[in-house]
Amino acid sequence: MPYICTMSKYKKLSHVVYKCDYHIVWVPKYRLRILKGAIKELVEQDIRMLCEWKSCEVEELNVQEDHIHLLVSVPPKVSISKLMGTLKGKIAIKLFKSYPKLKKKPYWGNHFWARGYFVSTVGLDEEMIKKYVKYQEKEEKRVEDQQQKFDF
Repeated sequence: MPYICTMSKYKKLSHVVYKCDYHIVWVPKYRLRILKGAIKELVEQDIRMLCEWKSCEVEELNVQEDHIHLLVSVPPKVSISKLMGTLKGKIAIKLFKSYPKLKKKPYWGNHFWARGYFVSTVGLDEEMIKKYVKYQEKEEKRVEDQQQKFDF
């Protein structure tokens, strides 16, 4: 487990001091609104567990019906592509085992997640990104509710 320096937000391992924070977003295949209820809980729990297993620290996590926002601190020994491969791969396998109906259409080829993901390093705007990840779903629902008022 990394040691957190008391004078700053930097973390320390035996031979490195670091601050490697990333904002990552990824979606289910076809951006289906499927990440709700028990599936949402499983995904959220597994993201936290797998990040801990990889010595990564989840700063913020927001699992929405059609996408996931993750703000995570990653030690330099872990590459983002390997972290994402682990998260997407292991969670997809567990979802398909827990919910066999997901293997049927529209998840052709046993792929639960869309192929890519978005990743951005977090620097001085960390607090702003944390708030965005934390409150984005509320804002999105507020906008949707407003739009529904004007739909006929």
